[in-house]
Amino acid sequence: MFNLFKKTQEAIAKTRDSWFGKVARLLDRPSVTEETWQELEELLIAADVGMSTTTRLLDRIRDRAKKEKATDGSQVRAILMDEMVRILEASPPPAAVADSRPQVVLIVGVNGSGKTTSIAKLANWYRGQQKQVLLAAADTFRAAAIDQLRIWGERVGAPVIAHQPGADPGAVVFDALQASKSRQSDVVIIDTAGRLHTKSNLMEELKKVRRVATRLEPTAPHQVILVMDATTGQNGLAQAKYFTEAVGVSGIFLAKLDGTAKGGIVLSIVDELKLPILYIGTGEKPDDMLPFDARAFVEALCSP
Repeated sequence: MFNLFKKTQEAIAKTRDSWFGKVARLLDRPSVTEETWQELEELLIAADVGMSTTTRLLDRIRDRAKKEKATDGSQVRAILMDEMVRILEASPPPAAVADSRPQVVLIVGVNGSGKTTSIAKLANWYRGQQKQVLLAAADTFRAAAIDQLRIWGERVGAPVIAHQPGADPGAVVFDALQASKSRQSDVVIIDTAGRLHTKSNLMEELKKVRRVATRLEPTAPHQVILVMDATTGQNGLAQAKYFTEAVGVSGIFLAKLDGTAKGGIVLSIVDELKLPILYIGTGEKPDDMLPFDARAFVEALCSP
């Protein structure tokens, strides 16, 4: 736990040093006044927590502070941290599907969100658990996406099943799942397109990819992970809702968290979308990824 806390603290240093650093300094005061509450609201909104989540969070904090007679800043900060953890743990990760091999992980997200790099990190993480991983290059819309996945696959030791650019993504998934059985793979990670001519085209293609996986393995996909770029802030929430409606997202891989000073988006995602954060991306290298831990995250962000 200590190691996870330290790694999380390093990953979100930019966030801690900016907006949430201001929150910590605000609550260093010996007493909390009405002006303090107003400043806290402004800081949380500025840190990308979002208006609705900020309102709900502050209502709970103020209610608890009143009931518990918490009047000084350190007491309020402890309640703030407790309520942030409560939000982040309200949507737990989905239970694993037992005895399913391979585990099929469908990765979705818009182009530029860090999707391919996040796939490489996941593959590297599974490889570190002695799992045999197979990658499926079902983003056939862009030749560059196939090439990029192949390069990352070589780096992390995960073979890639790919067709020519423009091929049917469903056919790629079919071949990948067939290959996984003959190769006795433990995990199949499927890359998908992040941009087609229209939003409806993209969502219909993703639904088709999901149907192909389910046809070959009735319990698949076992996870549908949406890769979100933390630096896009509140704009990413609308995208996430479309993906969730189309393919039933089970959790979030929050990429580029190390690149934003507004880490409050983590709270907004869980509160608004009712989806768990599963992983956070903390850099460009294959091992720059952490399983998300709500308490470690909040303590790294807000501890004095």
